[in-house]
Amino acid sequence: KIGGGHLAIMSGPCAVESKEQLLEAAKAVKACGAQFLRGGAFKPRTSPYDFQGLAEEGLKMLREVADEVGLNVVTEIVNINDLDMICKYADMLQIGARNMQNFQLLKEVGHTNKPVLLKRGLSATISEWLNAAEYIASGGNYNIVLCERGIRTYETFTRNTLDLSAVAAVKELSHLPIIVDPSHGTGRWQMVRPMARAAIAAGADGLMIEVHPHPEVALSDGDQSLKPDNFAIVMQEVRQIAQMMGKTL
Repeated sequence: KIGGGHLAIMSGPCAVESKEQLLEAAKAVKACGAQFLRGGAFKPRTSPYDFQGLAEEGLKMLREVADEVGLNVVTEIVNINDLDMICKYADMLQIGARNMQNFQLLKEVGHTNKPVLLKRGLSATISEWLNAAEYIASGGNYNIVLCERGIRTYETFTRNTLDLSAVAAVKELSHLPIIVDPSHGTGRWQMVRPMARAAIAAGADGLMIEVHPHPEVALSDGDQSLKPDNFAIVMQEVRQIAQMMGKTL
């Protein structure tokens, strides 16, 4: 369950690199209370020379590790042609920020029976974001979770500007649950902990946090990934704030 007092924690590495890496991360986040293993098998990267993911081999690793540890799989779909393949392995489909207004993709995931995590676009207004969710719902799939992951502003210290006011706005405008991604929202691992606390205090229904056992050698987003011991600290604090907000893991 996501929303309605049930806090969802989705954690794991940005990208699936190896089964050993994934298993180590999965065991760590499961021990801290996460219910979902996040990991990218298809990685839309700004540079075409960056690591693009392991494709179906990565999906197989996600499924095997999640089943072994006892987690659900949430992973990104980039190409509409991969939908059937990803649905075989994933419990939840993620629409990334770059695809928030890929309307044909939204329509197709709207015809599946998989819940959808819809990330806010890089420069999307809240209205545009909610209308993107309507594209999914119009296909008959109402199991939609919104994810605030920061928007592009003039600020350069952080990777994005995490808009926590979007949590309050969505709570007023929509019945859909909303989670927050402080990893992409800041791009700095040192800022993930305070922003995770703030997100839950603002009323978010969950968090998506990147956790990597060895972020210094990560093939993707190492600068914003927490080590397992830091993630454990975050989860201790989040539990306390969630209790105050009437939410449970």
